[in-house]
Amino acid sequence: MTAAVSTVPESVDPGLNKKDRGSDLKMALLFILPAAIGYGVFSLWPALRGIVLSFTNYTLLGDYKFTGLTNYTKLFNDATFWNALKVTAYYVVINIVVQTVVSLGLAVLMERVTKRTLSRGIILLPYLIANVVVALVWFWMLDSQLGIVNKLLEFVGIDGQSWFGNPDLVIPTVAFVNVWRHMGYTALLIFAGLQTIPGSVYEAASIDGANAWKQFTKITLPLLRPVLTLVLIVTVTGSFQIFDTISVTSKGGPGNASRVIQMYIYQKAFAENQFGYASAISVALFVLLLVVALIQFRVLRGRESDLA
Repeated sequence: MTAAVSTVPESVDPGLNKKDRGSDLKMALLFILPAAIGYGVFSLWPALRGIVLSFTNYTLLGDYKFTGLTNYTKLFNDATFWNALKVTAYYVVINIVVQTVVSLGLAVLMERVTKRTLSRGIILLPYLIANVVVALVWFWMLDSQLGIVNKLLEFVGIDGQSWFGNPDLVIPTVAFVNVWRHMGYTALLIFAGLQTIPGSVYEAASIDGANAWKQFTKITLPLLRPVLTLVLIVTVTGSFQIFDTISVTSKGGPGNASRVIQMYIYQKAFAENQFGYASAISVALFVLLLVVALIQFRVLRGRESDLA
């Protein structure tokens, strides 16, 4: 008679898994620590200090004292601040609408026309160039006297323009420069979202007789909603913080035509030495961006997906 073979597994020490998990946690914390230190020193601490300074009359060289809500009271009565906010909102609307539409078109072309990695890499190239360099190059190309853009316009019989000197053109021109730089990166984000849409959905729509436009509006856009929500939140937040392109090209002019909120903060802090008031404007901008992001997330239903 053969002996029965036991199929009962050997007991596993429950403390072993706990020990392994503790070791993995320590290793993860070790890898995260450098980034956490950098974030705390260069982002979190300056932000907290800025909030504290917004309640003071801090200047770079003199003593300062707590002034309560004085800076915020002054802020609400500051006509230049409200004009800067209006100019910034104008820029954001132009930048977001044009950039989203162009990037969405590029993403669809990458998904349906070109399959080559090289082509997708070329689209991303402008984003890899420093924003200051991009602004300088376009500033020279759009120069009202010697810029190649005006020379080409004059060659075809169109009068050249003072792109950064005309109050009506300066903000659309700055928006164009930033759209040119960021559209490739935004297109890649949307392209990644397109890869998550199953091909069977389009096949079923084709069988039902849906043409390309109906497939785009009834399938692609609804299924891209989570990705578009992320893209819009990131691009809107970044657009409200436009500074370097303005600083290199128009410097806030002509007049106040391109004095965006970040330029106004810079001028108050480093030109007029009103760091307390500049901090109050920064805090107000932070609250505004937080509210805008929450509204976008809620309205666009970023947590929901029609794929489920």
